[in-house]
Amino acid sequence: MTAQIINGKQIVAEYRDNIRREVEALTAAGTRPGLAVVIVGEDPASQIYVNNKAKACEQVGIYSEVHRLPEATTQDELVALIESLNRNAAVHGILVQSPLPGHINEEEVVDAIMPDKDVDCFHPVNVGNLAIGKPGMLPCTPAGVIEVLKYIGADIAGKHAVVVGRSNIVGKPMALLLLREHATVTICHSRTPDLAAVTRQADILVAAVGRANLIRAEHVKPGAVVIDVGMNRPEGGKLCGDVDFEAVKEVAGAITPVPGTVGPMTITMLLRNTLHAARRAAGAQAAVGG
Repeated sequence: MTAQIINGKQIVAEYRDNIRREVEALTAAGTRPGLAVVIVGEDPASQIYVNNKAKACEQVGIYSEVHRLPEATTQDELVALIESLNRNAAVHGILVQSPLPGHINEEEVVDAIMPDKDVDCFHPVNVGNLAIGKPGMLPCTPAGVIEVLKYIGADIAGKHAVVVGRSNIVGKPMALLLLREHATVTICHSRTPDLAAVTRQADILVAAVGRANLIRAEHVKPGAVVIDVGMNRPEGGKLCGDVDFEAVKEVAGAITPVPGTVGPMTITMLLRNTLHAARRAAGAQAAVGG
């Protein structure tokens, strides 16, 4: 039995349509959500990501501005720009595109963004809120994965979810969000002995390591939901995920293709975070005005 191929385009279209309606309503009430994206240098993949984010903002009616800075931009210059965006009432979300040039301290840059405008959920305040279950910004890729699971009707509560990868961007927050949905969660990584023995126990398997075709058919429990967060381009090859799609789709119950699902959902969650940040700012202004 071949797996259900999860239709990312359909999910993204429905979510963005809902966001567009909410943005229109908030704009009509006097607050147009705004996102500022900062990119330093000429990394080709980053340029594509930034352009995709700008197009997505336009699609749902979010105001966006892109600050393209030269590779030689100093730490102080970048932080000064972020501080000016923190003060800009028209900007509700700030995103600094990774990777940054080697001379820039990324941690210091993240710390400079106001937590209320940190739509990537990288600031220590937002990461801490996530860890203890307080409401607030949710990291875009893990939040997108949760929404995909809910959309296809996957049971999360009480299921065994295995996350392969322990990065601060995906692996760790993915585990936290799955815990929030009452899954039993295991995290695997490069030091996990006999990876397949662990991943074969998963009802939900999330691959997020950045290694092409790491997860093969023998890693997957029959009928499991497999979410591929990986985005790899082997030398001379086409874009692929961390999952051997052709082999695993013959075992899994449902699977996400790469590209086409997790990437667009990540941008959709960025739009949602910007909308929520604008809504909170409007509520705070109304409270002050009252």
